[in-house]
Amino acid sequence: MAHINEIKLRMKSIKETRQITRAMKFISAAKLKRARNQLEHTIPYFEKVKSIMADILLHSGKVDSIFFDVRAERECKKKAFLVITGDKGFAGGYNHNIIKFVEEHIENKKDVLLFVAGNVGKYYFAKNQYDVYMEFDYPVQNPTIYRAREIAELIMKLFSEGVFDEMYIAFTNMLSSVNSKPEIMKLLPLDYNALKQNLNIKEELDEDPEDILDYEPDPQTVFDLLVRKYLKGIIYGAFVEAFTSEQSARMIAMDNATSNADEMLRKLELAYNRARQAKITQEISEIVGGAEVIR
Repeated sequence: MAHINEIKLRMKSIKETRQITRAMKFISAAKLKRARNQLEHTIPYFEKVKSIMADILLHSGKVDSIFFDVRAERECKKKAFLVITGDKGFAGGYNHNIIKFVEEHIENKKDVLLFVAGNVGKYYFAKNQYDVYMEFDYPVQNPTIYRAREIAELIMKLFSEGVFDEMYIAFTNMLSSVNSKPEIMKLLPLDYNALKQNLNIKEELDEDPEDILDYEPDPQTVFDLLVRKYLKGIIYGAFVEAFTSEQSARMIAMDNATSNADEMLRKLELAYNRARQAKITQEISEIVGGAEVIR
């Protein structure tokens, strides 16, 4: 009897856990769809920004912007990483993969400044004595343009002040609904070759173009303004990619957990039926044995 009660209690516990994992799966699916829709609505704006930047580079000569400053006079350059992790677990290997990926690209943790978005990464890097910029504390559950703008403004301000010489962003890129991989992209300083690739410029940049276009007040001022919007777009896109990757990983993890719960319930139901049948058989045997004694 005790064995049957133990099985029933375990089945009840698994059913309750299954309800939670199933609900988390559907919640992640809804969040993923909403984040993707937000990104699609903002893509035309950032594509226009990129096209104007490409036009300035092609038709205004070599732009002398502070954001192209490679700090050649410094032998040991201070690197910084903007790392996007999750705020919570239950997402398979999502957080582990991006954290280990960043650690592999950090040569000496004392020489690297980390800007960590997401509680999981923040606690991990702080616990392991990395130089975490603690004031940079943003949740990642709701990526917004406004938050991306704040981050971009802060990064450019600190770069201009010389707090760091190079800034990279580390995030998880969602390649498909079942496949994602960590990536690191250089944000600052800007590089002409990298910009050509990101802006889809197939022509050679001419330092003294013939068809110069006029921008008010001047191309450099306009370009510096567009760089802010350009970086904001990259950061926002990275946050959305990371967020959708996290939700996709959580969907898969919760789906697997639900499937495992179903399998465990099937096995427990068989065990319960066997135990119940054994108990019934035992009771019948006791009744028959008692009847024989009475005779």
